[in-house]
Amino acid sequence: MPESRWRSLLRPTFPLVTVAVLLGILGLAIVAQVHEKDNDDYSNVRGDDLVELLKSLDAANERLGTQIDELTKTRNGLLSSTKRTEKAEKQAKLRAEQLAILAGTSGATGPGVEVIIQDPDKDIDASALLDAIEELRDAGAEAIAINGVARVIAQTYFLDEDDEIRVGGREIKRPYVIEAIGDPSVLAGAVRFPGGLIDTITTRGGTATVTKQDKVTITALADVTTPEYARPSS
Repeated sequence: MPESRWRSLLRPTFPLVTVAVLLGILGLAIVAQVHEKDNDDYSNVRGDDLVELLKSLDAANERLGTQIDELTKTRNGLLSSTKRTEKAEKQAKLRAEQLAILAGTSGATGPGVEVIIQDPDKDIDASALLDAIEELRDAGAEAIAINGVARVIAQTYFLDEDDEIRVGGREIKRPYVIEAIGDPSVLAGAVRFPGGLIDTITTRGGTATVTKQDKVTITALADVTTPEYARPSS
């Protein structure tokens, strides 16, 4: 964690400082009263007056003790509230990061696979490439990119254009290199499964290979579009 973040977490908030100051003042008041009680000369004070004076001091000390207890509870409540706020902020940040990855607006890194599709005769069309992507999605791929330039999300479209394929508006050159983040064994197994991605590509006239990767880094981002009609529901 950056040094600035540590300083931010350790920096006391205004309510906590106020409570601490009040506790200090009350503590000094008690000490002063006890000291005054010890040092005052009560030799000339009548017995009844002395009893009343002691009662008054005891009552004052009791009130101060009660105030200290209340302020201590307030301080503890503020500390607990601060911890809950920090936890909620961390959870919200983590959720935002997860949603950004799913939406394709943030880069992603993690274990996964690399699938290379060779298509020298240009037999693989957009529908075949989309089928290959769907195989990876069904196997649990959490982030997918093609040729390092096209991030594939739920809204990404695949389109045939002359002898080329466009993915989300980006022209994809052959060979097609698909990077997918997820469980490497599960993804590779789905690609090799009979009737799966490799068989699909082979049937269409191409060839495909899959390699497990300890670390896949996806930097391509999806294009963000602003909804024209949809609005958050209240």
